Amino acid sequence: MGVRIRIVGTDLPGRRCGPAPTPRGVYENIHVGVQRGSEVVALVPGDAPLAHFEFEITVREGRFGGPFVHGRDERFVYLSWGELAGGSFRMFRRAKLQLDHLDPAEVDGRTVQAMLGLSDEKGHPLCASVRPPRVVWTVE
Repeated sequence: MGVRIRIVGTDLPGRRCGPAPTPRGVYENIHVGVQRGSEVVALVPGDAPLAHFEFEITVREGRFGGPFVHGRDERFVYLSWGELAGGSFRMFRRAKLQLDHLDPAEVDGRTVQAMLGLSDEKGHPLCASVRPPRVVWTVE
């Protein structure tokens, strides 16, 4: 079957933050998207009131898979942050939404929702590994 993943992000950091290793010293026109393979899709502006992503992942032989799932031993979904300029997306940071606390057999055929704030303690785009309680997962 598969699992419908719904990610709902609140408290986005805005369209600009710094310091950054750019000529301007800041990141500008920040967007966030979900990573499918090596491509970041469904971009949402960093100043949106909410970021909402929905997609399917597979369950095979007791493991999550598909183009939205990353990692070999640990399995996770990337939320990728970048600057949108001239129609191209330049990634500068990613958050890993860890799937290790979900049992693939128990959620197969269901919808799993992740709720989380997308700004870190400094008000910058959230990055690094994200696990409960930073993200709240519910199964429908």
